[in-house]
Amino acid sequence: MRLRRSELSTPGSSEKMLVKAAGSDADLVFCDLEDAVAPNEKASARGKVVHALTSLDWKPGTRAVRINDLETPYAYRDIIEVVEGAGAALDLLIVPKVKAARDVWWVDVLLTQLEESLGLTKRIGIEVLIEEVEALINVEEIATASPRLEALIFGPGDYSASQGVRPGADASYPGDIWHYARNKIVVAARAARIDAVDGPFAAFNDDAGYRTQCRYSEAIGYIGKWAIHPNQINAANEEFSPDPAEVAHARKVAAAYAEAQAKGLGSVAVDGDMIDVASVRILQNTIDRADLIGM
Repeated sequence: MRLRRSELSTPGSSEKMLVKAAGSDADLVFCDLEDAVAPNEKASARGKVVHALTSLDWKPGTRAVRINDLETPYAYRDIIEVVEGAGAALDLLIVPKVKAARDVWWVDVLLTQLEESLGLTKRIGIEVLIEEVEALINVEEIATASPRLEALIFGPGDYSASQGVRPGADASYPGDIWHYARNKIVVAARAARIDAVDGPFAAFNDDAGYRTQCRYSEAIGYIGKWAIHPNQINAANEEFSPDPAEVAHARKVAAAYAEAQAKGLGSVAVDGDMIDVASVRILQNTIDRADLIGM
């Protein structure tokens, strides 16, 4: 398992920003070859990304690359050149705008061939962006399309265009316009035993707004959120980390329940609450997160 509380996006065409990203506190940094790179810079950006992955002094964490849409002429070269150039320095690929399981399978097959050809022993993982209406319809199949697949990411920007959401509609819509999509994605991810990550929040200077979105996503099962600017990293890391008191309580309850089970009891009272197996299952999520973080 990987920490994904914060996933920092950095343009693959900017050597300066790649250097800054390498020294960030983000759990995952992805060098972007898609939206952040102009068409006439796609080819040169691949070389810059490979150089950054293999030569910079990266802080501990996951190093990733977002490739271009599979329906563009750039995607296959992105995969081949980055994997051949970066090799073991690459942890995973982020694949945008997938629409069906076949898209994940295609990337998986190409990665398998490259790994065998290059003699790579570390398997390169995959994350995919759910940002098309076709993807949401097929999300359950997508989530189980490959053993390499580690996370589903909700991409609200492109999804807005795909669904035909009117700009500014959230101001008058009676509820959260993304509730259905976000929930369907996280349910599919949890059922497939992979992670769900929330997408970007554009107003990068609005710390309160970003934290609100983090808390909303975390409440329904997301384990992290994209950071499109370095000043969002700490907020994501904090909001997607359990409170120490919450962790202590979860461990206390789990221990009490284990003791009760050893005595042949099916439930136990802890701090005035009746605890049963369902209660412990919920709290185990907190314990697992704390263990992954090292709390």
